[in-house]
Amino acid sequence: MKRRDALKNLSLIPIGSGLALGLSSTEAAAATPPAPKRDLFKELGVRTFINAAGTYTFMTGSLMQDEVVEAIQATSRQFCLLDELQDKAGEKIAALTKAQSAVVTAGCFSAITLGLAGVLTGNDPEKAAKLPHLEGTGMKSEVIIQKGHMIGYSQALTNTGCKIVYVETIDDVEKAINDKTALLWFLNVQSDQGQITHEQWVALGKKHNIPTMIDIAADVPPVSNLWKFNEMGFDLVCISGGKAMRGPQSAGLLMGRKDLIAAARVSMPPRGSTIGRGMKVNKEEIIGMYVALEHYMAYDHDKEWKEWEARVATIRSAIQNINGVITEVKVPKLGNVTPTLHVTWQKESVKLTSKELQEKLRAGSPSIEIVNNGDEHISITTWVMRAGEEKIVAQRLKDELSAALA
Repeated sequence: MKRRDALKNLSLIPIGSGLALGLSSTEAAAATPPAPKRDLFKELGVRTFINAAGTYTFMTGSLMQDEVVEAIQATSRQFCLLDELQDKAGEKIAALTKAQSAVVTAGCFSAITLGLAGVLTGNDPEKAAKLPHLEGTGMKSEVIIQKGHMIGYSQALTNTGCKIVYVETIDDVEKAINDKTALLWFLNVQSDQGQITHEQWVALGKKHNIPTMIDIAADVPPVSNLWKFNEMGFDLVCISGGKAMRGPQSAGLLMGRKDLIAAARVSMPPRGSTIGRGMKVNKEEIIGMYVALEHYMAYDHDKEWKEWEARVATIRSAIQNINGVITEVKVPKLGNVTPTLHVTWQKESVKLTSKELQEKLRAGSPSIEIVNNGDEHISITTWVMRAGEEKIVAQRLKDELSAALA
């Protein structure tokens, strides 16, 4: 699916329609939340939809937990000092994730930029004010990355003024390291695309006294990843908050060495004249992120996984006997590790392209978003659906595929 596809304005399904599709009254109520005092999406002409695609930023990530929304509302009514809140929340977050220290950032991308800024400047505010202009400052200016880990997020690193040095082997790293090397950066979701493992990367950093950072933006579940890489020895760990943890979409976490987290905060608000000034998180997001993490770590994750599997099974059973349709459930090994339904079909049997199916689901009521993989191939996830929405998706998908039979 192209992340910048134009989205059409459509209305929500009424509760009565949910009942017509075979939902119980409880499921229908859950799938269609009570109307707020103002329907602002409707006022603005913004289409809402059932998310069968996943936690994409252009689809506004995930839906916050009720506890997170309540925490945000409660803290919006009082003042506090931003640094004191980051101190206290950071202590709690670090304890939960088995890190030395932690801070809430404006998403994972922000955590990467701020983490590297801290590596470059230390606790010197004068150096922080000079970023991204490194020439003549005495600061280091190179970040080493495996070629297989390049998928477009290096801008978060080059925002600091650093340049990227690409490597493939351990020997390449040894040759690339010099007095300008600031950081060794690792992308977990692409770890199977590089020749150097997590443990080897950490060992190289320790050998040469160069900090290591890992990006695990969308890499929970499993929940153990929240502390796995801290315990493994990465100096900095960056993660998104608005995906599986269902915190604020504009929040994330930077975890790691106490000295490096303190240095990163030199470039964070409320301090000005830094590259991180625009990466502001307010008190509500900090509290929301802390509550989301706390809530996520207390989940019954086995029960949740079974719920996802059951939802996928509901959709699969509705379409698997349609002539020419092939269904398969896969679980990605790295990133967005959830049961994912892959649907393919023979174009001789089903006269419908994946793009046409995507548009039909998008244009219906309720609107549904899926991932278009091209060539008669779509994929569906259920982990960000509300209870009962899987039945709506199952019926709509069955109707569209059946209507297109040759």
